[in-house]
Amino acid sequence: MEVLQVERRGPAAWLWLNRPELRNALNGELQDLLLTALKELESEKDIRVLILAGRGQAFCAGGDLSRMEKAAKFSKAKSKAEAGRFARLLYRMHGFPKPLIARVHGPAFAGGMGLVAACDLVVAAEEAEFCLPEVKIGLVPAMISPYIVRALGEQQARRYVLTGERLSAREAHRIGFVHECVPAAELDARVEKIASQLAQAGPQALARSKKLLAKVGKAAITLKLAAETAAVLAEVRAGEEAREGIRSFLEKRKPNW
Repeated sequence: MEVLQVERRGPAAWLWLNRPELRNALNGELQDLLLTALKELESEKDIRVLILAGRGQAFCAGGDLSRMEKAAKFSKAKSKAEAGRFARLLYRMHGFPKPLIARVHGPAFAGGMGLVAACDLVVAAEEAEFCLPEVKIGLVPAMISPYIVRALGEQQARRYVLTGERLSAREAHRIGFVHECVPAAELDARVEKIASQLAQAGPQALARSKKLLAKVGKAAITLKLAAETAAVLAEVRAGEEAREGIRSFLEKRKPNW
């Protein structure tokens, strides 16, 4: 059985975590396949947006605990390398030049919540749940912490990291972690609508916007930052994609990307 299924639907690629009997728990094979898929899809010009989803009853229950138990007996170097793989995956997702949408249903716990936090947009079914239960079993949400803090906000992250309590999709939407919270029957339609909107944008503009957001997100507002952002616009405006976008708008037609 393929533990990761890649489904292409027009301009979108759906990456399905496919270990339903284990609630899509993350093992080494699944992480490696996700990294490989990201590399391949980055070069496919027809793919403009990626959607991360889970088969079965859960989005992702987190790390594979049976694997973690074995990893606890690894040498220090091997254990660090094992953890580093997931850290690389999250970093790759966060900096991926194409938009990533998390399609969340059921539980998104621990590392699964980290995958969600590393995506750009989050659409959740109303019955979805999020949780960071690591402290309850003597662990720490280490690799996912930078993405959790950015997506959840530092103050809310303190609560959910330290208590390990569950966060409903509706509450996650209220506090801003989830962008859209919809009935389960409407989940795919809402994801597809957002994917279609993203696919209409200039691909280079999307990639540049993601880099810009990463840069300015925590930056102090200074004259230096003002100059840097002005330089970005000046460079982009002179590019062929922007020229085509402006021409198509003025000529009331679709751009040719």
